[in-house]
Amino acid sequence: MGADDKIQNAGEKLAGKSKETAGKLTDDRKLEAEGKMDQTKADLKAAGEKVKDAFKKD
Repeated sequence: MGADDKIQNAGEKLAGKSKETAGKLTDDRKLEAEGKMDQTKADLKAAGEKVKDAFKKD
């Protein structure tokens, strides 16, 4: 996983966490759910990159 990908995934996860928090504070369940979904997407992208890296090493 390249440094650019790590930074981008971290940014997406942080943005998702911000959305989730804003949704909780404003009692906006849709925004809260979007934030959680964004975090999950970032986690899945990071996991996919790790799998690709594992196969590149062999």
